[in-house]
Amino acid sequence: MTEATTIPGWTAGTWAIDPIHSEVGFSVRHLMLSKVRGRFEKFEGEIVTTDDILETRATISVDLSSINTGNADRDNDLRSANYFEVDKYPTMTYRVLDLRADGDRYLADGELTVKENTNPVPLEVEFHGINKDPWGGTRGGLSATGEINRKEFGITFDMPMEGGGLVVGDKIKIDLEIEAVLQQ
Repeated sequence: MTEATTIPGWTAGTWAIDPIHSEVGFSVRHLMLSKVRGRFEKFEGEIVTTDDILETRATISVDLSSINTGNADRDNDLRSANYFEVDKYPTMTYRVLDLRADGDRYLADGELTVKENTNPVPLEVEFHGINKDPWGGTRGGLSATGEINRKEFGITFDMPMEGGGLVVGDKIKIDLEIEAVLQQ
């Protein structure tokens, strides 16, 4: 066991992501002025741990039609051929291929697939711990953050602004809050 001793209660096994107590969120610049935040309402995934935390692997699949930015017109536009094309590409997936320690934090080296475009996307990961829940199960929690360029994933629609800049920025910040349940 290498790094697992730094997380109290570390347990090897297969963990199902609890979508009720988790969030897959993002933010992007709008009009070069403010950030629009959103999240996906439907997703599933699992985390597989061993005695060595650095051997942790994970997968998550996100239903792109479940996007919610708090504005129905914007959400419908994001589902359209302008952005996600959910009729043709209904899901995006992320797979953690490697986990490494970086000082007092962890970096997940993974790959994100959107619209059949797969690119490496590192995420900074913070483990929050593992606890027993009131129903006799075991739960773990983590946060992960990263950034992508939407154009690397085939999301290239641009609406230029008068005077320069774009209505929607190229950089998308990813924010994950994950609670997972150890499977028996």
